[in-house]
Amino acid sequence: MTAITHYPSPLGTLLLAADDQGLTHLALPGQRYQPIFSDTVYEKTDLPIFAETRHWLDQYFSGTAPSAFPPLHPQGSTFQLTVWQLLLTIPYGETTTYGAIAREIARMRGLARMSAQAVGGAVGHNPISIIIPCHRVVGANGSLTGYGGGIDKKIALLSHEGVDMNHFFVPKKGTAL
Repeated sequence: MTAITHYPSPLGTLLLAADDQGLTHLALPGQRYQPIFSDTVYEKTDLPIFAETRHWLDQYFSGTAPSAFPPLHPQGSTFQLTVWQLLLTIPYGETTTYGAIAREIARMRGLARMSAQAVGGAVGHNPISIIIPCHRVVGANGSLTGYGGGIDKKIALLSHEGVDMNHFFVPKKGTAL
C-alpha cells in the first residue's frame, strides 16, 4: 500500500508518498513525471515518515540545511539508484554537473567513461524532488536545463539555497525546458 499526503510549500502543494520502508515520492505541482502508483493509495497524514519529511521540508524552506534525511525508498534501476545516491552527496547551496556525476560513476565502475546524457536521464526521473537534490545539477556550460519540475522552480530552489546565479543561464531550446 502507498500512503499519500500533501505539503504546502513556497513552490505550491507538494505530493508526498510513502510505503512501509520510506518516502517513495515527493512531486512538485506540474512536474513532468508524476507518480504512478501500482497499488492501493490512501490519504494518511499522521504517519511518522510524513512527520519526518514535513520536518525536513520545514527546515529546508526556512533557509536551514536540514540535518538528516527522512527514510527514503525510491524505486528505480540500479543505475538510477546510483545516480540518486550521488545526488544526495551534493551539499546544500552547491551545484555539480551531469559530466561530473558521469565521471564519478565511471570511476566507481572502473570504466573509461560514462555518458552524461544517461546521467541526465536518471536525474530527470528522480522521484523524490528537493530532498534528492536534482535541482543542484547543471550543464557543464552553466545551462540550467534538466529540471522536470520546471526551470522556474530550479531557479527558485537554487536561489533559495544562496547559489550565485550569475554563472548560469536558461537555454533557449532543449528537451527539458
